[in-house]
Amino acid sequence: MKNDSTIDLARLSAMDVTLASRLLKGVRDATLSGQRPPVRPRPVIGESWRRMLRDGVDPDRDVRRGLLSVDEIEERRQASPLVPVLPVLREALVAVAEAAQHIMVISDADGRILWREGHPAVLRKGDRLGFQVGAHWAEHVVGTNGVGTPLVTRRPVQVFSAEHFVESHHAWTCTGAPIKDPRDGRVLGVVDVSGPLETMHPATLSWVTSVAQLAEARLRERHVAGLERLRSVAAPLLARMAGRALAVDAHGWPAAVTGMPLPERVALPKSLAEGRCWIPSLGTCQVTPLAGGWLLLPAESSPQPLTGTRITLDLSRPRRSSLQVTGSAASWVHELSPRHAELLYLLALQPDGRTAAGLADDLFGDPGRTVTVRAEMSRIRRYLGGLLAHRPYRFQEDAEVETVLPGDPLDLLPHSTAPAVVRARTPER
Repeated sequence: MKNDSTIDLARLSAMDVTLASRLLKGVRDATLSGQRPPVRPRPVIGESWRRMLRDGVDPDRDVRRGLLSVDEIEERRQASPLVPVLPVLREALVAVAEAAQHIMVISDADGRILWREGHPAVLRKGDRLGFQVGAHWAEHVVGTNGVGTPLVTRRPVQVFSAEHFVESHHAWTCTGAPIKDPRDGRVLGVVDVSGPLETMHPATLSWVTSVAQLAEARLRERHVAGLERLRSVAAPLLARMAGRALAVDAHGWPAAVTGMPLPERVALPKSLAEGRCWIPSLGTCQVTPLAGGWLLLPAESSPQPLTGTRITLDLSRPRRSSLQVTGSAASWVHELSPRHAELLYLLALQPDGRTAAGLADDLFGDPGRTVTVRAEMSRIRRYLGGLLAHRPYRFQEDAEVETVLPGDPLDLLPHSTAPAVVRARTPER
């Protein structure tokens, strides 16, 4: 490998383990000290190391954080959207992982380990490393690793030996892949296969990636099946109705509709109950429970904004942005995709509004990319309804808009490369 080359994982795996580990340690030590390394780290690793240096993670010492209590673990497990695919993950990973002296780990979207199975001896080694159920393995807590780094990058990552930022993890190889909600792309957690560094194999990345994709496919099948069941219940009711009506599942995904176009998704109030309710994209609705969802009967008048509306854009959690709307008649919370969080933040910075060209310039540094902006703003308006005006795009004038920012400006939408967001993250001192 030449000095101007980048580490190749396949070639690295063919090397003697001790030699490969020594090479990576030299790359890490040179990079962290500001010197030119013998070869460059892989881009995904180098970018992670830069984040760790920015966040002040100690490369020489593993700063352990407290484990979740048994009750907290059980609460998170029961609430996890990954529960339905646990059998798929276990069947596809555990037996092979155990035979290969690995363990399988499943985390939630916060990087908390909720399930762990595999080779008994490796499980004991994991205990000594703090790789336990209830432990926090987010990247900003324990550095570059196979759980936290895929959460940040939103793609599969393999981390070998000294590619781990914290030195005490160098005896391990970790391969993790995020599992995303097939409906909206939200990261639900990470599945990771880890073991002693001598068990490292580049094919592990493809294997774990394929299993994560299989889990996503099963989640998609489960979602479609649920909508089909709801549709079979709602269709006879909708057939007898003359006005607008639609049936949605508990999360607002539509199963059947009459008298109106099929919406992509309906943002439901935080606590929906039978009776009259105001929904931003539909206006005042009569709500009736159905098996597996709700029947919504919008009033025939056009949707009107909620009086006394307060809109809270919560960006305080780096990877879990949300929008809360509170008014006299309803309150609801909607988790935002990274792109929608960017756009709504940019609008919050510009109370007087922003044109599509202006948003394109803020988002991409290219005012000509208006088609992408208009498509995304159309999707946002489907759940914000009258709370979001256009020509120019802006929040409703009567709404009180609050933006909750993270304590450290560098944690503001950390995935975003939008020029306007980058400027906000790094204000001139």
